[in-house]
Amino acid sequence: MVAGAGRVTLWGIEVFVATAEERSISAAARRLGASASAVSQQLSNLEAALGTTLLLRNARPIALTAAGEAFRRRAEAILNEAAQARLELQDGGAGTLSRLRLGMIDDLEADITPRLLTQLAATLCDCQFLLETNASHVLYDQLDAQALDVVVAAEMGPAPPWAEVHPLWSEDFVAVVRSGDLDPDGDLLAQLRARPLVHYTTRHHMGRLVEAHLARQNLTLARRYELDSYHALLAMVGQGEGWTILPPLALMRARRLLPGLDILPLPFAPLSRRIVLSARAGMLGDLPVRIARDTCQLLHDEVLVPGRESHPDLAGTVRLL
Repeated sequence: MVAGAGRVTLWGIEVFVATAEERSISAAARRLGASASAVSQQLSNLEAALGTTLLLRNARPIALTAAGEAFRRRAEAILNEAAQARLELQDGGAGTLSRLRLGMIDDLEADITPRLLTQLAATLCDCQFLLETNASHVLYDQLDAQALDVVVAAEMGPAPPWAEVHPLWSEDFVAVVRSGDLDPDGDLLAQLRARPLVHYTTRHHMGRLVEAHLARQNLTLARRYELDSYHALLAMVGQGEGWTILPPLALMRARRLLPGLDILPLPFAPLSRRIVLSARAGMLGDLPVRIARDTCQLLHDEVLVPGRESHPDLAGTVRLL
């Protein structure tokens, strides 16, 4: 290639980063709302301007060259700086934000999200809201790919260096079994071990978290069902197909199925998780702090207080942070 042919553009860099993350021109085009041919042309223009090959397009999936890997780090930094510059030039930062892309864990979809969006809309008057509800690992992937601005999800490990994290909620996992299936005077663990576990799917982080915890306790449990729906899972338990392990937020989401079920502390070492708000540090001013504060208040009003009243056995298992 001829070095310096053409110019490096911000759009070209954005196209490159999207393609590097998606490892597919067609997927990058869908993400950017552009045609595959336009994405391909931008990549060619960028490579010509830099005088080097960044991507091995014949590979499946597309692979980065050594130069592409090196440029990717620079490209991400350039995009972050450009986003920060746009925000600073908006005179008031997040107060005049034109679009907010919010990711919310499925557990809070109905109880928290509608009121949170309404409150945000009242203060961000000219802002358009995009909402994604999904499993935590999916939301974090989209935050990492800069497809979302703010994510409320279960903590999955140490935060990346570019993230700001605001703790919201902590909860202890509990055992759930059909009422009357266990002898309250008997050995709880022995009785549960004699029954199959209706397991939350290990395709999601929460299921893997439970599975790893059981392995640490040297517990091998029979299982016939592995489900990705709280409602289906608790319905199976209610039919006497076994017992399950879930966090309180999952029970609140499927609260109509709780009559006829007993909620018990785990008869072995406790297991807990945290719900946190994550965003790219410094990109949205004080907006992540404001969203975290409002979310905590809504968790108190819409989940914690009603949950304690209707299910006092959950009172000691949840905490606002």
